[in-house]
Parts: sequence; C-alpha cells; structure tokens
Amino acid sequence: MSGFIRTTTVVAKRELSAWARSPGSWVIAAAVLLIDGLLFNGFAVSGGAKLSTQVLQDFFYFAAGTTMIASVLLSMRLIAEERQAGSLALLLSSPAPEGAIVFGKFIAALTVLAALTLSTLYMPALIFLNGKVSVGHIAGGYLGLLLLGSASLAIGTLGSALGRSQLVAGVLSTVMITALLLCWILARISDSPIKEVLRSMALFNAHFKPFQLGQLRGSDVVFFVSLSWFALTAATVVLQRERWGR
Repeated sequence: MSGFIRTTTVVAKRELSAWARSPGSWVIAAAVLLIDGLLFNGFAVSGGAKLSTQVLQDFFYFAAGTTMIASVLLSMRLIAEERQAGSLALLLSSPAPEGAIVFGKFIAALTVLAALTLSTLYMPALIFLNGKVSVGHIAGGYLGLLLLGSASLAIGTLGSALGRSQLVAGVLSTVMITALLLCWILARISDSPIKEVLRSMALFNAHFKPFQLGQLRGSDVVFFVSLSWFALTAATVVLQRERWGR
C-alpha cells in the first residue's frame, strides 16, 4: 500500500508540474474565472431586487455549469495526451500500477480544479456588502461544487482513458456527463421502477440542487464519491487491458 501511495504521489507531482508549465492550463483557468464573473454580475446580482439567498443560489447554479465544463477541459488531456504523444506506452511499461497512474493524474487535476473553484470565493463574499447570507450555506455550496467537480473529473478521466485523442476524450466525457444530467428529464417520461432509478442518477437535479439550496445530505455525498470511485476504477480497468493487450 505504501508503494501505491508513493507512486500515486509521484504521478500527481509530475502532472501538477506539467500543468504549471502549460500555457493552456492558465488559459482554461482565466476563461473559467472570467465566465464565472460575467455570469455572477450579469445574472445572479442583476435583474432587480433579490433576496441574498436567491443571489447565492443563482451563483451556485451557474458555478455548477462552469465547474463541469472546466472538469472536462482539465481531464480530457490526462491520459489521451500521453497516448497522442506516444508516452503512454512508456508509462505502462514502467512498474507503476495502473491504479496509481489513474489516481495520481486525477488527484493532480482535482487539486487544480479545487484551487480554481475556491478562487471564486470573493463573489459570494460580495453579497455581504448589501445583504446577509449564512456562512454554512456558502460552505455547503462549495462542498457541492467540489463533489460535483470530483465526479465530473473522474468521468473525464474515464473518457480520456477511452479516447484515442483529446478531442475524442472530450466528446466522450461530455456525452457521459450530459446523459447523467438528462436522467431527470427521462425520469419524467418513464414508469416505475425505472423512473426511480433514473431520478436517483440525475447528476444535478437530484444531488447537486440540495447543496445549491444550502442543504447537506449524506446520500448526495455518497453518490458523488461512489460515482467518482466507479469512474476511476473503470479507467484503471481500461489501462490494464491496454497494458496487457486484451
């Protein structure tokens, strides 16, 4: 286990170093922060008088969208870029376990996404200038964003493991995340018990919306963690099959 953790840490540090040197990483970060700021000023705090809690809920609504988009952009290169550059074969020929490669890359991307997400804290803080909201509501909302980002990143990592190029990886990740978002709509036109299954799989409406409203439910935390674990495990299996040519 100590060897697995050590290898995971090495892979994560290598990936973070690559992110820091890549101009594309800074472009993605700047674009996401810019869009978050424009949406906050253009929709959350505009449109007439609003309750402070409504402004905060609107902020988390738009931030959820940018978080998922950022997750796809950050994750699409994790494994697909290695494959395109021809370095994945070298990585798989090393003694590093497939799980350590996947989790190391995921942890690095999650660290970047967490820093990016938390850098928007000044936006809900601006609400205190003319209103008042619960600090617990803000903390719960950001926990939801991080959990949503983790699940989206894990799905993106799976897409990157499956894709032969970054573009294909991005498309696959987008399709999988969109399918989970649309489960809520499909549940409306389905009959039981499929209706309940689809409703429970709805990424945003069933599991993020409570965080947006300032509600913390253990079932939602378990859902996001389980989804992240499942996607990362699936990505590990994909790499195992590629390593052993099956």
